[in-house]
Amino acid sequence: MVVHNPNNWHWVDKNCIEWARQYMRSKLVGLSSNEKTGKHAEIASVSAVEGDCEVSQRKGKVISLFDLKVVMMLKGFVGEEPFEGSITVPEVAFDSQPDDYQFEISIYKETAQLSEVKPVIRSELIPKLRDVFSGFAHDLLVTHGDDIQVPESQVQSQFTRANQKSLSQGGATKSEPKSIAKSSTATATSSSGAAGPQSVANSSSTAPKYNTTTLHLEPTFNVPAIELYNTFLDKQRIMAWSRSHLICASSSPRIEKGDEFTLFGGNVTSKLEQCEPGKKLVFAWRLNEWQSGHFSVMTMNLHESKDYHETKLQVTWSGVPVGEEDKVRGNFEEYYIRSIKITFGFGAVL
Repeated sequence: MVVHNPNNWHWVDKNCIEWARQYMRSKLVGLSSNEKTGKHAEIASVSAVEGDCEVSQRKGKVISLFDLKVVMMLKGFVGEEPFEGSITVPEVAFDSQPDDYQFEISIYKETAQLSEVKPVIRSELIPKLRDVFSGFAHDLLVTHGDDIQVPESQVQSQFTRANQKSLSQGGATKSEPKSIAKSSTATATSSSGAAGPQSVANSSSTAPKYNTTTLHLEPTFNVPAIELYNTFLDKQRIMAWSRSHLICASSSPRIEKGDEFTLFGGNVTSKLEQCEPGKKLVFAWRLNEWQSGHFSVMTMNLHESKDYHETKLQVTWSGVPVGEEDKVRGNFEEYYIRSIKITFGFGAVL
């Protein structure tokens, strides 16, 4: 990027959230415990990196400001029994210490046998994750610090030049993964993100596009998976938990694949894109206030644990406009999750 900032005096910042997502994928995927115990866990993918990540400078000083939520998908086995799950780290921040990181471990379709892998995850995998998160701030500055400053040779101010020199002397040699290129990041003060879904309802190549992000939620319901599945498709049930009239062109008592419908007085439009009874639902979803043609994609995977008589709803929600994350998450937790539990008694409500 080109910086016009005489003597590196003024405030300049660079949005690095997309680089942070690539960094986490590069560093985290593949980390694993050993297999000697018969209990093995491995990071299969990074499902979501939400939050803010910037590198800024003023008066020659470069700082990083970030506050991220990271969700990783797990896979592994206990003996002959395979499993899937997730690890959620609610906060990876610029002022976090290694002991500050909290790790929420979830095993899908958990059984008494599969629960035995959790101590292995805590003792062997979590320390490796702490190391990655602890090194993030350093790598972020080393990779992007030069991009927001003019070269030291062009700085006349002794004050800012001293600040800039102290940073370069304190920094380490760059060692970023080859797969993470600077060209993939946004320019100063701009937002990064995917362009949004292309194949969902009413979207087209001419529709306005947002910078977007991905959300990840994992509510638990005390009900068989097929009952929860039906709760999202049966029209009478939907009107009960949404406490609103459902408008749909189809006269079927259930939402069928391809059906588009509105809820909450027309504030939410949704379309069922995929369905697999008791296992998976995919909806195109938009708020009425979003620009015309833009839909997010809400993917729900249902994981039923017969041992624990509960169903974990793994929600991966892509295409959410940047800046709308808190509103979308809050509305879903209040008007979907909490309302379903209250209406049908599918679990404790906090």
